[in-house]
Amino acid sequence: MIIQTAPSETPRLAIMMHEHTALCHHFAHAFGNEQFEALSPSELMIYIIGHHDAGWFDFDRDPKIDEKTGLPYNLIDTPFEFITVTSKLSPDFNQRLHPYTGLISSMHSWGLYNGRYGISNLVLLDKVPPKDRALTDKMLNGELERQARLKEALTGDPAYRAWSDPVKVFQNYKLLQFIDTLALYFNRIHPSERVEQSFESVPVSLRRDVTVTIKPTRDKTYSLTPFPFAVSGAEFGFCGRRITAKDGKKPGGWPAALAQLPTEWETVRLVAG
Repeated sequence: MIIQTAPSETPRLAIMMHEHTALCHHFAHAFGNEQFEALSPSELMIYIIGHHDAGWFDFDRDPKIDEKTGLPYNLIDTPFEFITVTSKLSPDFNQRLHPYTGLISSMHSWGLYNGRYGISNLVLLDKVPPKDRALTDKMLNGELERQARLKEALTGDPAYRAWSDPVKVFQNYKLLQFIDTLALYFNRIHPSERVEQSFESVPVSLRRDVTVTIKPTRDKTYSLTPFPFAVSGAEFGFCGRRITAKDGKKPGGWPAALAQLPTEWETVRLVAG
């Protein structure tokens, strides 16, 4: 779950991970233009971008509580004993569809603990406490073994061999990271606190990357330079629910509160810079 920042003493927007990935899914459908190569293989990439955090589904419905805030744990504060489980469950889910979606999902999970393979400065899980190192290493080693199996399955099938080229795989991994971190820019940060931010290593093509910069321009409008989507001026939206610590103290606790609180939507407009 993502708990968005907020002005002091005000309710905070809680965004479940399937709501975060729904925004990613919209971005994936819109990605590509004359400058930026479209997603390929398109159906599988759109699917994995829209489901890359599928391992959080059950956890978000009955979340663990952060004693410091009285709220469900924010994504980056979730204890490693829980987040390592979701990190494995996501590729478990995605490999059921296809080895390729499983591979990209596993790379995403592994990369979160390893600087996103060094391609981004927007790293959320870069410091593993010593007490959690063994648990984390077990999960990460399991993902490397999964990746080796899935790569072997892909290269062994002539229909998928071109997709499994290491350069192509890494291009698609980087596309997922860009779309994920762009969605997190909106999900994690209250509109009043958003500032200019850069996204590194965004693929223009198989062998060329650029840095994309986002900048708030006016109410609910943000410019992107260079612009990676098909239509300038397109609107995107995501939802969540406003929460305070007292909501979790009502009958049914947080599972009931999260199911019953009203949904609130935020829309943003993205324009070419």
